[in-house]
Amino acid sequence: MSSAIPTPTRVRRLPVVGALRLGRSSDIWFKPALSVVAAVAPPSLLLVALGRLDLAAYTMAGSLCALYAHHRPYAARAKVLAWVVLGMLGGLAVALVTASLTRNAVVLVTVGALLAAVQKAVCDATRVGPPAHVILTFVSSATLFVPQTLGQVPGHLALAAAAGAWAWLVGMAPAPLRPHGPERRATAQALHTAAAYAETARGGEESAGARSAAYAAVHAAWQTLLAARNRPSTTRRALERLVVRAEVALAAPADTDPARLRAWADAVRGSGRVPRTGDPRRDEGSLGERDELVGVAAERAVAPRPLWSRLGPLAPLAVRTALGCALAGYVSLALGADRPYWALVTAASLYQANLTLTWSRAVQRVVGNLVGVLLFAAVTPVARLGPLALVLCILACNFGAEALIGRNYWLGSVCVTPLALLVTELPGYQPTGELVTDRVVDTLVGALVGFAAALAVTDRRAGRRVERALTAVDRARERAARLAAGPASMPAALEAARRGLAAAVVDLRATADAAAGEWWQRALPQERVVLAEQAAHRTLAATVRRQGLLPDPGTTSTQTHTEDTSP
Repeated sequence: MSSAIPTPTRVRRLPVVGALRLGRSSDIWFKPALSVVAAVAPPSLLLVALGRLDLAAYTMAGSLCALYAHHRPYAARAKVLAWVVLGMLGGLAVALVTASLTRNAVVLVTVGALLAAVQKAVCDATRVGPPAHVILTFVSSATLFVPQTLGQVPGHLALAAAAGAWAWLVGMAPAPLRPHGPERRATAQALHTAAAYAETARGGEESAGARSAAYAAVHAAWQTLLAARNRPSTTRRALERLVVRAEVALAAPADTDPARLRAWADAVRGSGRVPRTGDPRRDEGSLGERDELVGVAAERAVAPRPLWSRLGPLAPLAVRTALGCALAGYVSLALGADRPYWALVTAASLYQANLTLTWSRAVQRVVGNLVGVLLFAAVTPVARLGPLALVLCILACNFGAEALIGRNYWLGSVCVTPLALLVTELPGYQPTGELVTDRVVDTLVGALVGFAAALAVTDRRAGRRVERALTAVDRARERAARLAAGPASMPAALEAARRGLAAAVVDLRATADAAAGEWWQRALPQERVVLAEQAAHRTLAATVRRQGLLPDPGTTSTQTHTEDTSP
């Protein structure tokens, strides 16, 4: 299983049309869309009534925190939303103090770029998103260019904090009605994708894409269930059993009934009782069924990795962000722009896991912004009918952005662009032609300069991360195979080994996909990646059979599995 001799990779063809292709909306697109409207509307309407709409930019900074953490269980969501509000306030405080101390545009752009890099790295390390760092960067960068005095800073921060507290309440509002809603959705998604994979595998048309998607969905379901570290409830334990069944389907699709998985998924999506699965070889409620969840309890007790250890691999991405945002802002200033933060935010929004994805985001951003300025020109006459009309237009753009962005980033940007332009009019109306021209120029500058910076700062450690992921899979596979072959393996150890191997496979695929989109690096060991995935999947199947979650296929199959999974 040796890899090919490393050779320089060729320059890849960059997608254009493919980057604009529309996908399916998220199953919960309406949740962030309605939440942001509910979070923005009361503070903004109150300021309209008080005749102080010029302060709405500060309340909106806190209100936009309602966009986050909709996929997380409520216990975890409470903490994440609190940290998002604190992070937003921290960036806002730095921006406000800097704006009050200097009006030097170069200094302001530099501070904005450094803030963007920190926000990008922390959001990626903690996996806060969507919308990740972009909202935080927009708030802090825009505020840098609003004239301030030190005496105004506490009041403006208080407005943002009050709106952030309201956004926290909005985000937590559904908890009393559906306390396990996020876990139910994640479990249903895992069951649906496992059923789809089982159908393709049983039909003889097994798809690597379907398999990867199914493993990713199952892994995401476990992450969601494990995110709630409080004492497991009866409902959550029932959901964990269903995710175990999805794992079983991935390990042995030929022995899986896809219709049954889909029926479970449909039942889970509702608000009724979670269906009981039982054990295929034991009576429901027996010791064997409970053994499946021993590893879950052990995994829940493991503390997450320290933040500093997760920030290290993100150093190239942080450098890209800082350099690209700073250069985009400087070029915008050199062209005489009044709002260089538009170019800065455009550059900050580009940076994804690799260069190919960064290019796709650049195409999406440019197309979405160009169409968006046309929409802004169309809605401006309505927005300028009065303060209330302006707020209603902002609310409509907020809703439209969240409703559409799940289908493709450029489609959401069509609403995000007029939203950003309308926010600039909160203190007072400005010439439409000037706003449109500046936005188009800054978009092009931010996209071109930002992507150029991504080309200059390559991630040369991507290949090493693939090697480490391969090593992790090999070790996890050897451990699982050893326990599966042992006659007296403890159920908890076997369950933990199976879940560890499944997580390692998901991490390997994500790491390999991210590295494949990087340029100017040695050839990746694609053959080893594929072989490692195949061996891991066979070991997972053997482990599932060893746990008694599937009927023994017979002596011949058992011998084959033993040969396949031998380390």
